[in-house]
Amino acid sequence: MNINFILYVRDQAKSREFYAIALGMAPRLDVPGMTEFELAPGSVLGLMPEKGIKRLLPDMPDPEKGSGIPRAEVYLTVPDPAIYHARALAAGARELSPLAPRGWGDKAAYSLDPDGHVLAFAARI
Repeated sequence: MNINFILYVRDQAKSREFYAIALGMAPRLDVPGMTEFELAPGSVLGLMPEKGIKRLLPDMPDPEKGSGIPRAEVYLTVPDPAIYHARALAAGARELSPLAPRGWGDKAAYSLDPDGHVLAFAARI
């Protein structure tokens, strides 16, 4: 089974650059309408322009009207969350909470990506 998570973004190029810096990797696919980062074998984070998804949602609210409102959280368990969090901040993320122990047994840091999605980098304590 492969797992793809797709975030709707205002500006695909800006989001591609942000995630390339924050994740420390180049996208595996970058074409008009979709950018993909392979997070692990069979696990992909996709970035799709809001305008592209509108065609599939003719009777639904316009995704562009929700820009900047936290609509999703990307929670990534990584070897060193401090490094990833620092890269996200350097790429323009807004810090929500610095790296700290959490009640569920992880240490995690939280920020907002350029589109207002919550981005967390974590590791087991």
